[in-house]
Amino acid sequence: MAWPFADRNEGFREGLELALDEINRQGVLGSRIRLIEKDDKSSVTDGLTIAQAFANNSELTAVIGHRSSAVAVPASKVYDHAGLLLLAPSSTAPGLTAAGVDRVFRLIPDDTQIGSTMAAYAHAKRFNNVAIFYANDEYGRGLANAFEDEAKAVGMQTVDRLTDYKDLNDLRRIVAKWKLLGCDAVFVAEVMPDGAKFVSDLRKAGMKVPVIGGDGLDAAALADTAGGAAEDTVVASIFNPFAANEAVRHFVRSYEDKYNEAPRKWAAQGYDSLKLLAYALEQAGSREPSKLAEALKRTKSWQGASGPHSFDGSGDVRDMPIILKQVKDGAFQYLTEGARANE
Repeated sequence: MAWPFADRNEGFREGLELALDEINRQGVLGSRIRLIEKDDKSSVTDGLTIAQAFANNSELTAVIGHRSSAVAVPASKVYDHAGLLLLAPSSTAPGLTAAGVDRVFRLIPDDTQIGSTMAAYAHAKRFNNVAIFYANDEYGRGLANAFEDEAKAVGMQTVDRLTDYKDLNDLRRIVAKWKLLGCDAVFVAEVMPDGAKFVSDLRKAGMKVPVIGGDGLDAAALADTAGGAAEDTVVASIFNPFAANEAVRHFVRSYEDKYNEAPRKWAAQGYDSLKLLAYALEQAGSREPSKLAEALKRTKSWQGASGPHSFDGSGDVRDMPIILKQVKDGAFQYLTEGARANE
């Protein structure tokens, strides 16, 4: 596993360890799974160093990681060239699977799916003129582009795109322009904590229209950091602990029993990553990465804590739910059971 464990773990390690306990009670193909944990610090340099070390380790079968798309995309090429399987639980950048790699699998809807879902939500709420604030990186650009493309397709107008502002006075000037353009909603393609800071500054600058965010804002820290400014913000997520599904119920019960706290989405993603690898090992009857990749591409509606997983020929997950959550009274509430990605 490669993940920013020290700074941005958020239950990911715990989810992995819970899955490891369950798998190793019986073993897979007559063996136990062993985990090798490395902290990539969300750094491209550190991530590539780890990727090369993993590539040189003849004992490895698969890698689970990295959290950041900026790290996962270049690292995926190292793994694929080395013949290793990569299970990517958090990288949403379309470029991860666009290069024709054979053994790279995305375990989360990509930016295109998430951006399209949030634009469809905005259209359903009858917003017509939307401004976009985005991080000027692979994640932010991809998500902003997907939202804008879908918004245009359904007849909505993007009145402005913003990636930076100097200070609060600068943002007040921008907000005044948005008001003149009839802006009736703002889409945020940013991660925490910068996303929360923008939402807070947006309200201080006098913008009162609804705020919609991608999965990068799906963190309890949104309300903690932005305070009342985050109220009513709607974000995308991929985990609903209240879903009426036995696989979800089992995961939530087991996690709470082991750690005495409720699981969050990265715990679910860590858990599903390792359980899915064990499933692929059983289906392939082999630990050879290419055979595992073939088994995963045949997978249809494998049920995990984050919902069903099917994979297309590019290694992208399909039919996985995208959940909508809204901040109410300082905490997230679930708006829907979930929309199917790419349906």
